[in-house]
Amino acid sequence: MSMATPPQLTPEQRTAALAKAAEARAARAELKNQLKNGSVSIREALASTSVTVGKLKVVSLLESLPGVGKVKARKIMEDIGIADNRRVQGLGAVQKQSLLDQLGK
Repeated sequence: MSMATPPQLTPEQRTAALAKAAEARAARAELKNQLKNGSVSIREALASTSVTVGKLKVVSLLESLPGVGKVKARKIMEDIGIADNRRVQGLGAVQKQSLLDQLGK
């Protein structure tokens, strides 16, 4: 069984797609930076309806917080029952509230 091949894009479409992906990565990096320096709170991030926030993996979001590293982020997610590969947009209201409770925010 072979993997499906990606659609063939024209060079212009490919350039546009790469630019869009780079923009999305930059936006996520900026958000993580804002979480790290405290200009955006975890509560604000979880309440956001932005696509940038929605596509961010929960583990990345947690690791961006001051005082939360890889181990603590995974432990928090495990305690609440959030899968490792879950993205912020896939969290339910109860999971979001549990995260805020765990982080004391």
